[in-house]
Amino acid sequence: MLKKLPALFAGMLVALSAFAVSDSELRNGHPDTYTVKRGDTLWDISARFLKKPWLWPEIWQANPQVENPHLIYPGDVLNLSYLNGGGGARLSSTGPRVRREPLEEAILPIDLKDIEQFLKNMRVVDDETFRGLPHVVAIEENKLRGINGGLVYVRGLDAKPGDAFVVVRPTNLYYSVEGRKNEPPTTHVRPLDTQHGQNKMIWHNNPVKNMFGRNSSVLGYEVQVIANAQVTRTGDPSSLLITYSDFEIRAGDLIMPIEAKPYDSQYLPHPPSSVPTSFEVLAFTDALNAVGPKQVVALSRGAADGIENGHVFTIYHPGDRITDKYKYPDDGARQFFNPKDSKVTLPEEYVGHVMIFRTFDRVSYGLVMDGLRPVHLNDVLRAPE
Repeated sequence: MLKKLPALFAGMLVALSAFAVSDSELRNGHPDTYTVKRGDTLWDISARFLKKPWLWPEIWQANPQVENPHLIYPGDVLNLSYLNGGGGARLSSTGPRVRREPLEEAILPIDLKDIEQFLKNMRVVDDETFRGLPHVVAIEENKLRGINGGLVYVRGLDAKPGDAFVVVRPTNLYYSVEGRKNEPPTTHVRPLDTQHGQNKMIWHNNPVKNMFGRNSSVLGYEVQVIANAQVTRTGDPSSLLITYSDFEIRAGDLIMPIEAKPYDSQYLPHPPSSVPTSFEVLAFTDALNAVGPKQVVALSRGAADGIENGHVFTIYHPGDRITDKYKYPDDGARQFFNPKDSKVTLPEEYVGHVMIFRTFDRVSYGLVMDGLRPVHLNDVLRAPE
């Protein structure tokens, strides 16, 4: 699947024509020419020339003399030319007249190694789908864990012998709670654990309606694909043979169909036409408190909100609300009698940029592309700047 990306990328770029960008949008100290190197990404190349890398489609014009001119390969030389007496600029490439390189060698928007796990192994499903998933009830010979080549027993599965499925393990519940009065809703994440039973999981981890007088709603259940399995016998329970596994299978793991198209890989950096409200960072990986460039974040809006692959957003950290201790010292009467006046909200701070690479109904995944500060939970997303 990943090898199909260059062809899809090519299909998007072929429709692009040259739209000159102004000199003010070019990065200071930009080169006039650049030789593409193996390991480059479209974002990195764009950032060499542009202050706003997502404007790449507006400056790029392929050389019509080469085969597959809309693709960029290692060894190509990119030339920046000025139009209208210096009033604008465009970028074009020169390369061999006949391409011999395979499509897999073409330059991609981002390095797939940074997102491969989230393309292949992660899904987010809605509340109704999640509650109806079949589950592993036991392992053969009463074992505690199932491994590759072993049998597992599954309840609630409607299938026939030979049908293939994936085994998934719930990881996170994403949900939102409506705000107080005129405040926007807040988004939250809670780890999931189905090992000890669905009822316990629901009691401890599900949002509840009318929570402290405020309604809540599920944004999605995140699950991780951990194994492949094939039905060997139907019934209640059904028997499934584990044909491949990344982790040991345990009771409480869930069963899902194999997706014919597990992810949409057609993306190219570009600005959104609009930004939904209450769009913020839900969760991230590989860190407890913050993340930086080339790390993945889960975001609180998805395809139902108009989010699509390739959208670029600016991340801001909301201003902290603090006490003005100079005018309202802790031990003074002024602070005691004027608690509201003593509070001040600091301006929000620019963090960096994120590009969407996978969308679900109400949740999306993005890759942090660059930044001046670490990305924290509940940082907000705005139009790219």
